[in-house]
This record gives sequence, C-alpha cells and structure tokens, in this order.
Amino acid sequence: MLKEFKEFALKGNVVDLAVGVIIGAAFSKIVDSLVGDIIMPIVGAITGGVDFSNLMISLSGAASKAIATGAGYAKVKEAGAVLGYGQFLTVVVNFLIVAWVLFLVIKAMNSLKKAEPPAPPAAPPAELAVLTEIRDLLAKK
Repeated sequence: MLKEFKEFALKGNVVDLAVGVIIGAAFSKIVDSLVGDIIMPIVGAITGGVDFSNLMISLSGAASKAIATGAGYAKVKEAGAVLGYGQFLTVVVNFLIVAWVLFLVIKAMNSLKKAEPPAPPAAPPAELAVLTEIRDLLAKK
C-alpha cells in the first residue's frame, strides 16, 4: 500500500498540480495587491472616493438605528439584519478587475510563447503512392 501511495504521489500530474496550486496562490497575492493597492485607488480617485461597501438597506429597526448613527457595514450587520448590496457590488467590481488583469496576463504570456512549427504532413499510404505513380504514367501516354 505504501508503494502504491508513493507511485500516486510522485506521478507527474500530481506534482504538476501541486506546483500549479502553489504558484496560483502566490499569483493570487500579486493580483490582489495589484487590484487593492494600484487599481482600486485609481478607481476611487476617478469616482470621487465613493465607497460602495457602505451601501445597504436595513431590514430591522436596530440596523436602521445603527445606519442613522453613521456606523459602517460591519457594525450595522452586528446590530441587525441588513441587505449589504454595496458589499456585493464591491466584490463584483473586484472580480471583474481580477478577471480582466488575468486575461491580460494570459494574453501576454501566450504572445511570448514561441509558435511551434507545423508538423510535416504524414507520408501517404503505400497504396496511394502506387496509384499516384500509375496515374502519372497514364497521363504521360
């Protein structure tokens, strides 16, 4: 059983998957930083500092009172039921930005790849070669 586990764990696909997950986690941090530290401040400056995360609709009296005091989303959520559509909008905008950045990165990586030369055509079967010779001989007559 140990031998079977060793064969499974050391298969190329499992190792490739592990490397992909680790690289993906590191790349995720890079993209999160790009979105949070570079792109979102620019978006905030363009929109005049609008913070979508504090847009909400109260679903209870206690939440309404917390909103009236100017509490943030987290405090209002603790106070009572609240529909935080602004938080949802923020996550959607972040997703769209991350998806766009990943699209650009993958497109750039694909353009850097060297185009592989096309494979030479396969040799025709022997029967076809004989038939081609016969055709050529008949055409000469």
